[in-house]
This record gives sequence, C-alpha cells and structure tokens, in this order.
Amino acid sequence: MVRILIADDDPSILELIHMYLSREGYSVHTARDGKEAFDMLGNGKWDLIILDVMMPHMDGWQLTQDIRRYYGDVPILLVTAKGESEDKIKGFRLGTDDYLAKPFVAEEMVMRVKALLRRYRIFSGESLSIGNVRLDASTKEADTNGSLQALPAKEFDLLYTLAGFPGQIFTRDQLIEKIWGHDYDGDERTVDVHIKRLRDRFTEENGFTIQTIRGIGYRIEVK
Repeated sequence: MVRILIADDDPSILELIHMYLSREGYSVHTARDGKEAFDMLGNGKWDLIILDVMMPHMDGWQLTQDIRRYYGDVPILLVTAKGESEDKIKGFRLGTDDYLAKPFVAEEMVMRVKALLRRYRIFSGESLSIGNVRLDASTKEADTNGSLQALPAKEFDLLYTLAGFPGQIFTRDQLIEKIWGHDYDGDERTVDVHIKRLRDRFTEENGFTIQTIRGIGYRIEVK
C-alpha cells in the first residue's frame, strides 16, 4: 500500500487531505509540525510526503532539505499559502517536486499526488524493455542482447521516460521538467542535443526509433 506522510499545523487542512487521499486507498499519516514529521520519517518507507511551508519547530524549507539529505528521492509536494514565483523557485531549488498554493481544490491535489507517484515509479522500476534493449534503472545501463552500455544519467533518464510510454508525444518543456527539473535555467536545445546522442547510440536495428514531432517534441516508436 502507498504510504503518504502529511505535515501541516492547520488541523482542517490535515483532515481535508487525509480524507481525500484515504478515499483513494492510500495509507495516510499526519504530523502537526515539521519536527514531528521529521521524527516520523524513520518509521518505514514513505512513498510521498506533503509539507506545509510555514510550520512551528521546523518549517517546510528546512524539512525538505533534511529529507533530501537523509532520505533521498522520496517525492515531495509543498503546500503553502504563498503563491509567489520566488517561493516556488526556492522550493524547487531545495528539492521539492511540485508546489500547490492554498487555497486549493482537493481534486487538484489528488491529481498532483497521482502524477508524482506515476513519475517516481517510472524511475524507481528495476528495468524496462524497448525493442531489443533492456534499461536497468538501478545501474543506468542499457543491455542489448547481452552487451552492456553505461549511459550518462540524463541520457538514460530521457530514454527511460520516452520508453515508458511508447507512442506518446512529449514536448520539450515536459522533458525538461521531468529530467532536468523545474528550476533548470537552460534552453530547449539541451533536449535536442541529448536526443541526438541517443540516436547515435541506438539505431533502427535496436527495434525502436526516436521520432521528432515537428514543432512539438519527441516520441518513441517501436518497430
């Protein structure tokens, strides 16, 4: 069962999020401040953490930093009354994955949670096959009929994302957000450069091609 930890000093917000996520079948646990949430982090594996920014004892900024330092890549959704771009940028730089400003519609919060869980399950899966290539997420290696090839991290993540949804078109902006993150300050050409490198590594003989959808982005087509 998916385990979700919520930290917020507002009892009504805790109750609202708990109710809606429990309806989805998730195991939901709550903390009333940042310190209580941090103490709960050691109680087993968490699949997603929802944090309020302004909390007593330890705020969401500090808690996000500590989660990233001690607990790695668990998905984090920040919920706050602040909606300014500067606060969003600060959250993304500290390591949050998504940002939801109060007041929010509960259904939107549920959809964001589901999207984060889908995204992380793509990258946490042990392996994925496309054509005659098996991609190992733990080692970031491509196995082509027994021949192993280690890929640079961003190239691997880009190929893994496309391969997880054959036929689906991803815009360059979507790929930048998924692979490089919200706070990436480069341009779309970075995606094009990495796609070219992947095409140099993998040809039609591998059973798939990376197609350019002019003016939109890219998709993988399996032969």
